[in-house]
Amino acid sequence: YANYCKWKGLAFSKPKYRRVKRLPFIPLENEIDMLISALPRKISVFCQLIRETGARPGEAWNLKWTDINPNNNTIRINSPEKNSNPRIIKVSSALISRLLSLPKRTEWVFKSNPKAKLKTLARKFQRYRKQISHELCNPRIQKISFLSLRHFKATMEYYKTKDILYVKQLLGHVSIRSTLVYTHLVNFESNEWISKTAKTVEEACKLIENGFEYVCDFNGIKIFRKRK
Repeated sequence: YANYCKWKGLAFSKPKYRRVKRLPFIPLENEIDMLISALPRKISVFCQLIRETGARPGEAWNLKWTDINPNNNTIRINSPEKNSNPRIIKVSSALISRLLSLPKRTEWVFKSNPKAKLKTLARKFQRYRKQISHELCNPRIQKISFLSLRHFKATMEYYKTKDILYVKQLLGHVSIRSTLVYTHLVNFESNEWISKTAKTVEEACKLIENGFEYVCDFNGIKIFRKRK
């Protein structure tokens, strides 16, 4: 508009704008679990993908079948947004199975046709989210967005690793300044844990894929825990 006024010879004084910084909303893990389990399959898998990869909604929307590697359970983010870096991310076998169970109509996993819009999926998600929030009597679920799942992944990974460079690589950030915000979100005041045990390698692997961390061995039984 300033260039237009200059071209027309009109008087114009640019207003000063100061951005108000706000920390993103981070849902609780059990709230995400309840939401994903209650959503229709396609939207549920889409949300689980963002939760496990930390991908932006647009990056997940542009996922192609060729980006899924079931042999080593990895997802390739090959259409990064906001000048981000492409990346390959390890995910759970459960997510791979759910992705491969979706109908294969096009080269894209979630697009039914090349002109399909992410906004359409987002509107459906918002309708179901409102209904689920009402049924569970939990208004916090109404605040969960696709980006909230990305923020949750970044926060939890920084909490587990304390490695800001790893989180930067995971999210595809070009500048570490974009990643540093997540260091302010890690503030787990609760000391309540969920404990699980595993007797076999398969049981242990499944617990780790579900976010449990190894604690110790007791009488040949492996003990794991995860914050509530």
